[in-house]
Amino acid sequence: MRYALTHATVLDGTKDMEPKENVTVLVDGEKIVDVTAGPAPSGFEEVDLGGRFLMPGLINMHVHLAGNGKPQKKQRDNTKLVKTIFGNPIGPKVAHALVAEYARIELMSGVTTVRTVGGLRDLDTRVRDEIASGKRLGARILASNEGISVPGGHMAGSVAVPAESIPQAVSLVRKVNAQHVDLVKLMITGGVMDAKAKGVPGELKMDPTMVRACCDEAHKLGYLVAAHVESPQGVRVALENGVDSIEHGAKPDADTMDLFLSRGAFLTTTISPALPYALFDQSVSNASDVERFNGNVVFEGIIDCARAALASGVPVALGNDVGCPWITQYDFWRELVYFRHYVGASRALALHTATLGNATLAGIGGETGSVEAGKCADLVVCAENPLEDLRALRHVDMIMARGNLVRNPKVSRNAKVDAELNKYLPEG
Repeated sequence: MRYALTHATVLDGTKDMEPKENVTVLVDGEKIVDVTAGPAPSGFEEVDLGGRFLMPGLINMHVHLAGNGKPQKKQRDNTKLVKTIFGNPIGPKVAHALVAEYARIELMSGVTTVRTVGGLRDLDTRVRDEIASGKRLGARILASNEGISVPGGHMAGSVAVPAESIPQAVSLVRKVNAQHVDLVKLMITGGVMDAKAKGVPGELKMDPTMVRACCDEAHKLGYLVAAHVESPQGVRVALENGVDSIEHGAKPDADTMDLFLSRGAFLTTTISPALPYALFDQSVSNASDVERFNGNVVFEGIIDCARAALASGVPVALGNDVGCPWITQYDFWRELVYFRHYVGASRALALHTATLGNATLAGIGGETGSVEAGKCADLVVCAENPLEDLRALRHVDMIMARGNLVRNPKVSRNAKVDAELNKYLPEG
């Protein structure tokens, strides 16, 4: 299709973006072919935006497409669940359909690209290819498939495979390479739910020599390495041994930012998943005293790390760790609001980070992330100005993904999740 999106107020995704009024964006097939002040030319279907705000689609840099974010009364056995899913002939087909549906929901909420960092078997790359070929409608996927963990490590046996030795860990890197992934994911430390005592979230699980071996093999094969890290020790081990992106982060040591800069690494900030454990009443979150305490440690550590990164010039990406309890496939916009409120980013920086900034760090900045000729037509339209209130992004009027236009996109929302999260929603 050829579309002329007329009378648009464009927020182009650049760092210092300002609204540009009465703009026409011409789309031919998957690409933006012109951004102009003229009327719709012949041969293009006009879509009059009536002054509404047109911006690049959001890019969510930390997603697990296997989860829906439904709150849990008690911690479930994810390893047992995954074994059950793949232990019968119907389960894999159901899981495949769910992953595809969650990619569609991401798109319907205004997220046109996701970066998955731990998934079920090879489902992420399979759904990625189905979307890219036009067989399914959904967000573009940059996939890691299963992460690499250790026995007893973070997500071992669910969305990560435990490696018992360095040769086995390296073989897992080669395994995901054969699946044609886009990045490699390591689970270096534990998380909030893994810790059994107060004050020890993010306990180092993967030996530094294994981290180094995995990074060396991944880099040799042409991949960047992302790592789950939630402690200062974990950050140091990850950066000293070749990791390219720290997922989550922790309260920075004196030399942490120097390590980031010397490695050329970036931080993926994920405030959303720790917030319910840190702020919700325990009668709502169902968190134990240990989980509540550790959730607050991680929450404050992620925020402190992001603040330090911005102050030091370390690149920061945004993701919301979809799949954790209370974190749905349609609420990435909340992460932008948290980034502004807790970290101190401006609205323009939050928008830039979630669009062109994320695209650049993901290695696809030449393909998407901004409204300019030659880029993929990955766009969202909203009625209110996100530069005045980021909460405008919670409802989008239109979505365009690779030139496919969706008018009035809708998602089925979890009323309980909305009600509880909204109690702690800062001004946008």
